Amino acid sequence: MGLTTNVGAPARLARTRMGERVGGFIYGTIVALSVIVAGARAYPHGPGHIALLVAVTCVIFWLTHVYAHGLGHAVAREEHLTRAELAQIARREGSIVEAAVPPVAVLLLGAVGLLSTDAAVWLAFGSGLVVLVAQGLVFARVEHLGPLATFAVASANLSLGLLLAALKLLLSH
Repeated sequence: MGLTTNVGAPARLARTRMGERVGGFIYGTIVALSVIVAGARAYPHGPGHIALLVAVTCVIFWLTHVYAHGLGHAVAREEHLTRAELAQIARREGSIVEAAVPPVAVLLLGAVGLLSTDAAVWLAFGSGLVVLVAQGLVFARVEHLGPLATFAVASANLSLGLLLAALKLLLSH
């Protein structure tokens, strides 16, 4: 009468949770970077305004995702959405808001005068690029990708951010 345990179950659960959230981190980071680009143009001397704009936009996108996924969940299952299911969707999609934390924190350093506005905007943007590359590397590690595929995934994520950087440069000159 031995006790049988599935040692792979916790690892699979962690991988599932990470997989559900990685898309939100990438999406949230792209949203944050897009808002930084537009915010830097609208508020060239207001890193606090830009930080608020990024935070509010990401929260609105999070709410929208929770709403949309909640409706989709209910329709797909042809049953009412429970509070527990809605809470699970909200937690999963919370990575959209969490992705905004690094750039918002850097922008707030500019708002309190520890960084110039230009430095805060560029460092906030850079922090988003770092998050995109890191998420690509996490994905590659979890999927056990080889060096070339890892480079391709990290490069694809970085390319999305660099396209926004090019847009920022184009708009600000």
